[in-house]
Amino acid sequence: MERVLIQDVSQYVGQRVKIMGWVNVRRDQGKLIFLDFRDATAIVQGVILPGSDAMEMGKLLREEFVVAVEGNINERPERNRKEGVVNGSVELEILGIEILNTADVLPFPIDNTEDVNELARLKYRYLDLRSDRMQKNIRKRHEVLRFVRKFFDQERFIEVETPYLTKSTPEGSRDYIVPSRLDKGKFYALPQSPQQYKQLLMTAGMERYFQIARCFRDEDTRGDRQPEFTQIDVEMSFATQEEIMQINEELMIKMVAEVYPEKRIQQVPFPRLSYKEAMEKYGNDKPDIREDKNDPNLLAFCWVVDFPFFEKTDADEWTFTHNPFSAPVPGDIEKLINKQDVENIVAAQYDMALNGYEIGGGGIRNHKPETLKAVFEIMGYSKERIEANFHHMLQAFSLGTPPHGGIAFGFDRLMMILQNEPNIREVIPFAKTGEGRDPMMESPSEVDEKQLGELGIKLK
Repeated sequence: MERVLIQDVSQYVGQRVKIMGWVNVRRDQGKLIFLDFRDATAIVQGVILPGSDAMEMGKLLREEFVVAVEGNINERPERNRKEGVVNGSVELEILGIEILNTADVLPFPIDNTEDVNELARLKYRYLDLRSDRMQKNIRKRHEVLRFVRKFFDQERFIEVETPYLTKSTPEGSRDYIVPSRLDKGKFYALPQSPQQYKQLLMTAGMERYFQIARCFRDEDTRGDRQPEFTQIDVEMSFATQEEIMQINEELMIKMVAEVYPEKRIQQVPFPRLSYKEAMEKYGNDKPDIREDKNDPNLLAFCWVVDFPFFEKTDADEWTFTHNPFSAPVPGDIEKLINKQDVENIVAAQYDMALNGYEIGGGGIRNHKPETLKAVFEIMGYSKERIEANFHHMLQAFSLGTPPHGGIAFGFDRLMMILQNEPNIREVIPFAKTGEGRDPMMESPSEVDEKQLGELGIKLK
């Protein structure tokens, strides 16, 4: 007999079916045993009647046993029906049970894991993920990604995967580095973002690119950061700032309408504030402009534009505010090239904020070698360092790179807000602790001397 998904059993009233899943709840009333069974789609109540051949096996069952169950689907009496609940009008009369796997006593109950110690939840993440809340979070994550892929495909974008083993270049955070076995003493870096690759794809004539990209940053963590995270990465050739902002605003509006119809966007089109206005009115560059902060289904998107290109470091040197690949606004190109009035150079940079979080940032890029060189020269880089770190970009820009720009959304942060969760660990399937550790896999971990020897590495 073929398996029937539990969400579909109500279609089989009067018929015998086979379901597979977990024992969700067991209630032994002596003559009767009631069991709730769960698979990835729904829950159904079953009952073992007096004298049933399944009674002996039913007494062996415990919660979270994995089972295959055969039985008849019967209509519940009117008084026992649960309106508005999947399978609330039917019941499974259990005729046979096969135990596919047993389960020891769980380290914590999984009906609601919100109050369980987070370290325990991460150590037994596969149990935590069985909870209804976490199942909903991960499945909504899938729904949003499915929508994003469909949206960009319809808008003529192509999805391109970029490498995980790349070159260490200064992009604002520490790189995770990977030693090379064949080129001892040399290292790859895990990408902080696909920034350089997506710009090189514009050089390659792809014109419209997107990627659900994994990014890696060795930085101090907090509630909305992890050592590895996911971006929705987007780049467009021959596009103005206005066109890029419009298409990504449309993405968010349509995504909310389709995947979160219960939520309301406060204002469409999204309001726009200059960096100066945001700082003066709200004291930060990711303002929470909600009219009612107690409404969990209110989404207040806004754009922040006209960021300063450079800011001073503690060492009184210039550094970029977002990334070194941004272009200045057209009126400030001469200032950049001549390295004049640096503090007043405005970047063609735009951020999207949502309910007090920055969820996306992008900009029009430098696409000519002389303007990119000027950025690094203002930051005090020597010609030798510029050449060593960015020769590949400068060379590409000298070989016919079109004007281009894009944006990257912090996907985990977006999902955190949409799911009304307190931090991104609640929407990442296998998250790490706030200190960047994985208690389930017990990583980071030591490696043996043989591995280090093959890499030409000796630990101090």
